[in-house]
Amino acid sequence: MFAPFKWEAYFSNFPVILMAFGKTIAISFLALVLALLLGMIFGMFSVTRSPILRALNRIYVEAIQNVPLLLQVFVMYSVFPLIGIKISTFLIGVIAIGIYHGAYISEVVRSGISSIPNGQFEAAKSQGFSYAQTMFQIILPQAITIIMPPLAVQAANLIKNTSIMALVAGGELMYASNSFANSTSYYGPAYVTAAVLYFILCFPLSRLALSLEKNRGRSRVKRVEYVNKAMTELDEDMKNAVAEEGVSTWESSSRG
Repeated sequence: MFAPFKWEAYFSNFPVILMAFGKTIAISFLALVLALLLGMIFGMFSVTRSPILRALNRIYVEAIQNVPLLLQVFVMYSVFPLIGIKISTFLIGVIAIGIYHGAYISEVVRSGISSIPNGQFEAAKSQGFSYAQTMFQIILPQAITIIMPPLAVQAANLIKNTSIMALVAGGELMYASNSFANSTSYYGPAYVTAAVLYFILCFPLSRLALSLEKNRGRSRVKRVEYVNKAMTELDEDMKNAVAEEGVSTWESSSRG
């Protein structure tokens, strides 16, 4: 598998692999933008008071999450042309992967928003804030620390799912690696290098998710410590106030 002549043949074809790697990055970036957009929109739909918007969110999430991504790609690639809709494999990757992960991101956004106390919604409403103002100025800035770690995980999963495009000649990294391996039977260099390149993209995101989770944990501990300290100080102030009131009452009764 690691014979030098196989690696020599592979690296002579490496410019093609790099072009495919660039296409993987492009599909991943655009699909992530689409997924974030859909995730934010449908995530906010899930916590509105409108039953229609909540129903739209549930239909989108349940339909997408319970149908395999590969099947969705095949529908766009094979079925859409039958009804006159022709899409390039690049756009199929962006749209299918973006829509698929948008459903998962919407659930992440929903859980982040739901973690914010309802009192803040009511307080914003009492001050005359619209729903959009409440979300973008009050709720989402607080929820972002909760949302970011799972978002980083979703981004890594999205990159790995671009490999599905190899089954429809997507021209990305996995397709180029498969093409080289099948044409030469040099599977070792092709798949080992593909694994390394995917690792280069995904490992920083997994470490980012872990780092964000640890920072959130430290922030939570600091908030708890701050609240406990504030409660202790308030308790001491109340005790002092009660003691001072008792002294004042005793002095008044003594004078009487």
